[in-house]
Amino acid sequence: MASQTPNLHCTSLIVTGLKSRLHTPHLCYNTSKLPHKESQMQKLPIGIQTFRKIREDNYLYVDKTEIAHTLIENYQYVFLARPRRFGKSLFLDTLQNIFEGNKPLFEGLAIYDKWQWERHYPVIKLSFAGDFRSPEATKAAIMDVLRENQRRLGVVCDKSLQYSSCFRELIYQTREKYQEQVVILVDEYDKAILDAIDLVDVAKENREIVKALYSIIKEMDTHIRFVFLTGVSKFSKASIFSGLNMLTDISLHRRYGNICGYTQHDLETKFRPHLEGADMQRVKAWYNGYSFLGEPLYNPFDILQFIDNAFKFSNYWFATGTPSFLIKLIKEQTYYLPRLSNLVVGEELLESFDVEHLKLEVVLYQAGYLTIGKTVENRRGGYSYHLRFPNIEVKTSFNDFLIDYLTGQPTQKYDYQDHLHALLAEGHLEALEETLTTIFASIPYNHLTYIKHYEGFYASILYIYLQSLGIEIIGEDVTNRGRIDLTLFVEDKIYIMEFKVGSDDALAQIKAREYAQKYRNRHKALWLVGINFDADERNVSKVAWERG
Repeated sequence: MASQTPNLHCTSLIVTGLKSRLHTPHLCYNTSKLPHKESQMQKLPIGIQTFRKIREDNYLYVDKTEIAHTLIENYQYVFLARPRRFGKSLFLDTLQNIFEGNKPLFEGLAIYDKWQWERHYPVIKLSFAGDFRSPEATKAAIMDVLRENQRRLGVVCDKSLQYSSCFRELIYQTREKYQEQVVILVDEYDKAILDAIDLVDVAKENREIVKALYSIIKEMDTHIRFVFLTGVSKFSKASIFSGLNMLTDISLHRRYGNICGYTQHDLETKFRPHLEGADMQRVKAWYNGYSFLGEPLYNPFDILQFIDNAFKFSNYWFATGTPSFLIKLIKEQTYYLPRLSNLVVGEELLESFDVEHLKLEVVLYQAGYLTIGKTVENRRGGYSYHLRFPNIEVKTSFNDFLIDYLTGQPTQKYDYQDHLHALLAEGHLEALEETLTTIFASIPYNHLTYIKHYEGFYASILYIYLQSLGIEIIGEDVTNRGRIDLTLFVEDKIYIMEFKVGSDDALAQIKAREYAQKYRNRHKALWLVGINFDADERNVSKVAWERG
């Protein structure tokens, strides 16, 4: 019997006028492995960011190639900011395979009959890893990436060159060897800065290092076909992007809003066999809700982990990062946390990440803890954006994290949360003063030392406890007579809360300014709650309430 051999299809990048080929293993394909038909349930690409592996081994793939084709046809220099684990690396790898002309991998996908596969472009890919906690380590990490590209592309640069000159030489030598313009793909362009963000001086030096690296792209324009940079943050144009003013930022471009992430349609079609029996309404509430002016999106990491863990609802994405640096910002800026539930920012704020002047709202948005809710067009031109928590996972996990670090109550908080939710749902306000007093009394003294001049601390602690319950909250709720500190919506009840540090009557202010008028037509039970705090005792001194 004749032995069976796999069906092989091979391509090579032939360089005009040279007897040279791009010898890389990904240019031969076992076509029998390619997913021509989806006759069986596809495997989940958990932890896989390699397009070729997903396609050859029949992993589930949500087709983003239509977006990729539109992007390539319309732009030369592109920037995309998205939170971590949102699919940026996979999209970058997809672009690499498109430009390298790996046609068999795209059979059945949107781009298959739209791209000129006979033309192959050499790709320089900068994907950073390693130690960035000192300028010297950052330069060494960059050189490692540049040397890896030299090895893969078969070019040699002068070893005596510094990192920026080496990058320039790499682009030039690659263009000369393959007689084609070069494609440059940069994954996590900001990693060297973000990894040292708690070391301001190091972060600033790293910013100048990568700025010098990326500035080479502009001067090598004639050698470049396409550039795509991804990252978490968008630094202000005066810092890292001053040398790349030709970049088109698509981070908030409606056409590319779904460039990464899964849509509801994706879950109802591609993922349908994997989600049989799941409570889809609850899945949507827990994990959907990220918005970049396209459709509401799911973080891919959440969905893949949720399915793999037998439909267990958990904080999968949140647990992959520790936002401890945010606590430092909150403390340094004595930030009034109830603002987070009713934030309105302009376009310029979303693009103003700056090492020297970090704004908590910007960090929260760019890191993915807040997302865009309602968009409002301003009369004077431009837009304003209402920021909100994207879903239950982020809302509850983030506030649980804040409780742990601001109050030192990692184990006790669950009892307090349960009790708070029960008494608010049932309207048992006679127990509210005792519960709040217990919460503040149990905060260790060392967690209170920084709040001497921070009157918003008390409201902030109460706010994060209430937010962690998953109820609807509006902080600094605007009325025609002033701002309500907190408005809570709990089942069939609305609570209007005012906080005062000292002896001023908090309940009297609610009544005098007629805050309840805003909600009288809701046909729900209204409760007016005034809470006073004693700065010396660092605790609740009085809770007064009445029906509105």
